[in-house]
Amino acid sequence: MATRDIYETGFDEDVQAKSSTNQCPECDGRITTNAVETVCENCGLVIDEQRIDHGPEWRTHDQDQRKRTGAPLTAARHDRGLSTEIGRWKDANGNELSGRKRQQLSRMRREQTRGRFQSKAERNLAHGLGEVRRIASVLELSGSVRDQACQLFRSAQTEDLLRGRSIEAMAAASVYGACRCNGHSRLLDDVVDAAHVEQSRVTNAYKTLNTELGLPTQPVRPSEFIPRLASELDIPAYIRQRARRLAEQSESTGVASGVKPSGFAAACLYKAGREEVRWLTQAEVAAAASVTATTIRSHRDTLNELAV
Repeated sequence: MATRDIYETGFDEDVQAKSSTNQCPECDGRITTNAVETVCENCGLVIDEQRIDHGPEWRTHDQDQRKRTGAPLTAARHDRGLSTEIGRWKDANGNELSGRKRQQLSRMRREQTRGRFQSKAERNLAHGLGEVRRIASVLELSGSVRDQACQLFRSAQTEDLLRGRSIEAMAAASVYGACRCNGHSRLLDDVVDAAHVEQSRVTNAYKTLNTELGLPTQPVRPSEFIPRLASELDIPAYIRQRARRLAEQSESTGVASGVKPSGFAAACLYKAGREEVRWLTQAEVAAAASVTATTIRSHRDTLNELAV
């Protein structure tokens, strides 16, 4: 009959000594590992740190108010992230499931999918939020901007703005509106390409959002597009700084009002490159800003007249 040693547990029961072959790289001392970090007993060098928090869940000392805390609520899901997900091949411990158990979970997953949405509006909301998350992922937007776009789509559905409009177009318009509210230099063409929707539909949806919801958008300045276009064209820093000064001086005089900001920013980069003997063609600058070469020449002549 197998037996085991009986020992008294203590606060340091998770401390495990490494074998003698694993020594400290600094002093060749003894290494110990606990649930938090791996340290040397001699010099105190922290060799490795456990990033997973094994501590208990938050709770109060009052028995009536004791509660578990889970993941935070998110606006990117139609159910705020409170839905249950059923696994497929392994259980919670990582063990392989038997064929009978997989069939049972498949039936449970099918029934869960059928009862996931309580109404047609909830199904449309889930589809629209999925499109918002996909577009935000393609554009590499931050989580805060993505959540604002999801909340904007929710507001559009609450105000009954989806009637007669495409869900995909409204999702793209929500992403573009969130970018405009946060001052991101995102072109409408970038959002349209990521959404795979006609530009006219996205433009119409964005105008509806801006009119009905009163978005706090600010006019986009050409200087905001300078870093983006310069990075795409691989322009040195000194040309980028000169182009930014050109754009800011043009904004102060008012000649940049009423024009497409990306096109005017491209013209500033083109003029700055010519001044610094960096030959940028009008075609490649226009392609980066999604404008025509004629626009670049027109704005270049405006900059020459200002003599900035």
